Amino acid sequence: MKLINCTPHPVTLQLVEGWSITLEPSGIIPRAVAARVADQVIVVDGMPITIYRVEFGEVQELPEPQEDTLYIVSSIVARACPDRRDLVVPDDTIRDAEGRIVAARALARV
Repeated sequence: MKLINCTPHPVTLQLVEGWSITLEPSGIIPRAVAARVADQVIVVDGMPITIYRVEFGEVQELPEPQEDTLYIVSSIVARACPDRRDLVVPDDTIRDAEGRIVAARALARV
């Protein structure tokens, strides 16, 4: 099985204690087209604040499925393509003392 990292940053998988693999970005970064739709206007301290609903549509730059290949993508891209079984996201993340994600223990389908 081949894993292709389609995110803009390295993805480190720590699947077994003491063993990890880091997948560098492939340069392929699929993006879901986003549209902001005004959903509600609230007033706080006399100031109107618009609350938007973000709707994700067509995914651009997503490679076609290939046999024995999984693509690591953002959760937004994965959710926009529910029929694509070849799209996975980092899951069960490991964070450092500052709360930054440094690795994942698994991959998941959305």
